Amino acid sequence: MKALKVVLVTALAGGISIGTAIIGQRWVEFENADSGRHTERFERQAESLQTLPDFRLTDLEGREVASNAWAGKVLVLNFWATWCPPCLSEIPRFVEIQERLRESGVQFVGIAVDQVEDVRAFAAEQPVNYPLLIATPEVLKFSVQLGNRLEVLPFTVIFDRHGRRVHGQIGELSAEELAELLNPLLVREGPRVSRTP
Repeated sequence: MKALKVVLVTALAGGISIGTAIIGQRWVEFENADSGRHTERFERQAESLQTLPDFRLTDLEGREVASNAWAGKVLVLNFWATWCPPCLSEIPRFVEIQERLRESGVQFVGIAVDQVEDVRAFAAEQPVNYPLLIATPEVLKFSVQLGNRLEVLPFTVIFDRHGRRVHGQIGELSAEELAELLNPLLVREGPRVSRTP
C-alpha cells in the first residue's frame, strides 16, 4: 500500500510540474500576443466552466451518484485525498458547518482523489456527515476547468442554488472565508456560518 502511495504522490508531482509548464507556456503566449484574438482565446479558456458540470461518481458503497442530486442546494465540492495534510485539516470544519447548515440548503461533497479502500479507512476513523465520492479522470478535468489550473489539493468550488460557480479556491478554506462565501447564499432566516473556527 505504501508503494502505491509513493507512485500516486510521484504522479501528482509530475502532473503539477507538467501543468505548471503548460500554464507557463500559455501565459507567455498570452503576454506576447499582439492581437485581441489571443486575449479572447485565453479568457475563454480561463472561464471554461461557470456552472456545475453533469457527472456521475461512485460513493464508498459503490452506488452511483449524479451531480444533479443536489439541485437547488448551495453546493460545496471539495477535492481532497487522505494523504493531503491541508485536506485533512479542513474536513472537521466542513463537518461542523454541514451539520449546522444542512437545513439551510447547504451540501458539502468530498471528491476523493484516492483509493476507495483508503477513503473507507479514513471515514471509519473520522466520520464525515456528507457524501464522499471517488474521483475519475473526467471529473479531475472538470476541476481544472473550474479553476484548479495547477491540479493541486485541496481544491474547493462553491455553486449557488442555480448551479452557478461562485467561488473556486486552491488550498485550505478558513472558517472566515467560508462565512464570507456561504452566508450571502443562505436563506435569510436560517443559521449562519460562524467566522471563528
